[in-house]
Amino acid sequence: MNSFSDFDLPKSLQKALDELGFETPTPIQAKAYKVILSGRDVMGIAQTGTGKTFAYLLPILKQWKFVADLHTPRVVILVPTRELVVQVVEEIEKLTTYMNIRTLGIYGGVNINTQKTSVYTGTDILVATPGRIMDLALDNVVRFDTLQKLVIDEFDEILNLGFRTQLTAILSMMRTKKQNILFSATMTEEVDELLEEYFDFPQEVSLAPSGTPLEQISQYIYSVPNFLTKLNILKHILESDETTTRILIFINSKRISELVDDFLEEYFPGQFGVINSNKTQNYRLNTMESFQSGELRGLITTDIMARGLDITDITHVFNLQFPDEPERYIHRIGRTGRADKEGVAISFIAPKEEEMLLEVETLMNQEIEVLEIPEGVVVEERKLEFEKDKVKMKVKKKKADEERGASFHEKSDKNKKVNLGGPGKRYKKVSGSTNRNMERKRAAKRKKK
Repeated sequence: MNSFSDFDLPKSLQKALDELGFETPTPIQAKAYKVILSGRDVMGIAQTGTGKTFAYLLPILKQWKFVADLHTPRVVILVPTRELVVQVVEEIEKLTTYMNIRTLGIYGGVNINTQKTSVYTGTDILVATPGRIMDLALDNVVRFDTLQKLVIDEFDEILNLGFRTQLTAILSMMRTKKQNILFSATMTEEVDELLEEYFDFPQEVSLAPSGTPLEQISQYIYSVPNFLTKLNILKHILESDETTTRILIFINSKRISELVDDFLEEYFPGQFGVINSNKTQNYRLNTMESFQSGELRGLITTDIMARGLDITDITHVFNLQFPDEPERYIHRIGRTGRADKEGVAISFIAPKEEEMLLEVETLMNQEIEVLEIPEGVVVEERKLEFEKDKVKMKVKKKKADEERGASFHEKSDKNKKVNLGGPGKRYKKVSGSTNRNMERKRAAKRKKK
């Protein structure tokens, strides 16, 4: 679609667009329009600033029909922050200048009783933050009896801010027969889990492959031979760069997180905390509180433990170990560079991690700048145990089949089939490498589920 006139919008909506000076739809608007009109659940992947607010508003408003004497909202739009509530309300009011639609925005930080009065007067489209709409819903002020469409904008950011509990509670309160429209910058495991539980086979509309990093994040990599060299560079950066005041250090396992914690404690005593599943709940909560209050300079964490934490004003993200999935890299670096603030993401790449680096660069469609190892930093030769290649035992080749008897061939043929626990559950035995590949694919599928 090259023009908004191709959308065949109602005259009142088209007139508002014309007055705003909009003529050509953005790519996400063109892609999402017909899919949302179809009534199916939609999963849209697009960054902020791509025009996604109009991408869901235009098809919703095209189908709008006036209904008298309704006081409960027919459309609910959930966004992560009060600033975004105000912005979305303003966009709706611009588009509905010549339409009879009541729009209301509600969010925390203001008098809830004033907002209760506004809700009681009636609204057609309600824009809200998850925390405030749940408060009003629990008080039976906001009801979802006539809800037709639910829009969740910046879904991954809502989860990043720690609103998962409120979000699942709200979804449980709503009627099941409605259209769900969701937009996210990244497709994380958390997003995928909630999609599977609450949405009905959503159709994906993607502007970019599972998200792209924010422009205000500067990304760099160091190519290093081993983990000890990574630690030496990290130590150098923390000692020489005064801007590293509020940082997250990502690793891939709790065992390595303890190793990093011990190392940093030696050189920067009392400045860092570690969060992993070996720590008690109270310890993790106290560590998070110390970090949020500024008592700690940084946190060492894994993807699993960092998920859903409300962490603000991060200046630097360090990937001491590169994530094993490209989307996780996007999720990690997205912890910095928020709210129009600049951020820095630095990754340390060992030889075994280069393949995953290429996948990340392919996902983002850009190369990450490589930095030289700082002068004076010791490049270690020794590898730690977890970095060493496992020694494979050599097995002597067995004699050729033709040198064996007929009884061996008969037994070998029988062994080509493996019983998986019942009739009709047999398959031909495959080679070791193929079998391992199959197991990996199954594991990946189970993980996605």
